[in-house]
Amino acid sequence: MSERQVIIIGSGPAGLTAALYAARANLKPLVIEGIDAGGQLMLTTMVENWPGYRDGIMGPDLMAELRAQAERFGAEFIQGDVTAVDLSKPPFNVSLGKTNYLAHTLILATGASAKWLDLGVDKKLSGRGVSTCATCDGFFFKGLPVAVIGGGDTAMEEAIYLSKLATSVTVIHRRDTLRASKVMQDKAMSIPNISFLWDTEVLDIKDVDKGAVSSLVLRNLKTGERSELPIDGVFIGIGHTPNTVLFKGQLAMHDNGYLKTHDGSRTSVSGVFAAGDVQDHVYRQAVTAAGSGCMAAIDAERFLSGTLHDSSAAHLVTNS
Repeated sequence: MSERQVIIIGSGPAGLTAALYAARANLKPLVIEGIDAGGQLMLTTMVENWPGYRDGIMGPDLMAELRAQAERFGAEFIQGDVTAVDLSKPPFNVSLGKTNYLAHTLILATGASAKWLDLGVDKKLSGRGVSTCATCDGFFFKGLPVAVIGGGDTAMEEAIYLSKLATSVTVIHRRDTLRASKVMQDKAMSIPNISFLWDTEVLDIKDVDKGAVSSLVLRNLKTGERSELPIDGVFIGIGHTPNTVLFKGQLAMHDNGYLKTHDGSRTSVSGVFAAGDVQDHVYRQAVTAAGSGCMAAIDAERFLSGTLHDSSAAHLVTNS
């Protein structure tokens, strides 16, 4: 059974930045990158808000650069999905099927998965007019009409942000009332170029043959009437699901399933650290994920060297 100083689960911006820092600290980290390696940036096209690339960089190219950089300094990568972890005592056991690894420290960077419409076409047009992140992709739709699907706080945040860029924002919701908090509802409804289509579901997104969004095919759930809404972009704002199933019952989590962290990247188990979207349900940006990956690697290195100590405040946060 292989034993490691640091094992990193996940290979998005958080996991790869953690790998880079851990490798440069001579910890020889093992990165378990998953079958679908690279995180959500593998589903995007041009990334224009990553510092240092003034003309932007393609999402998959950025992830390839980050991986190669970490590998250059000694990070080792294996592909596969972790099937179980045992955090009851160190060293922690990480299983990939019948293969087991032991880790003196663990960095969890498993991310969060955007919820899709299950139409099939929405994923096919991801990065080509369909997005799950207005902050990431809104700029591409400056001066164009867009739609936001959803009725919660996420959808309202997306609509409010997009209203500053798009000519019009149409919010499409399956019910006749929003689930968003009152303050978010009031703010969205006060903006002139945000309109609402109630009791409406999306049947199709056109036009996959052209590789770009041109319109939405809609159906009113009360009348059954079908219609078509011409738009250039659609933002799916029905939330994200943190990839934390492996850690349930072992680590403290918020009510929404995201991992609790305190004093940087520490979780409720000493020696286990979390970075990126698996613990961040507020910002969810590649650059903030990378920053937290750096924090996790430094925290892990200090833990291994015996210079990282819990504070009394940390326990209050963890157990809240």
